[in-house]
Amino acid sequence: MKYPKELMAYCPNCNAHTEHKAKLASKGKARPLAVGNRKHERKLMGHGGKRAGEKSVKKQGKRQKVILECAQCRKKQERVIGSRTKKKLEFSA
Repeated sequence: MKYPKELMAYCPNCNAHTEHKAKLASKGKARPLAVGNRKHERKLMGHGGKRAGEKSVKKQGKRQKVILECAQCRKKQERVIGSRTKKKLEFSA
């Protein structure tokens, strides 16, 4: 999906529509001691288990998140793209 690099959007800090730069939101660094990571590590310690067959269901696309940065006040805000996309966002000029 194509998305503009720069667009006019509402900035709650400036309380006006201003020019914004858009970039794709990325995951932060994983914390090794987070509960989910500890649980996953425990699960991997097991022996055997069921063998996975071929999946008939197609994976669902992600709702992608864009970070908008105001050109005037440099504040950032998130915007979620409503439709699910199979491919990564492509920024066009």
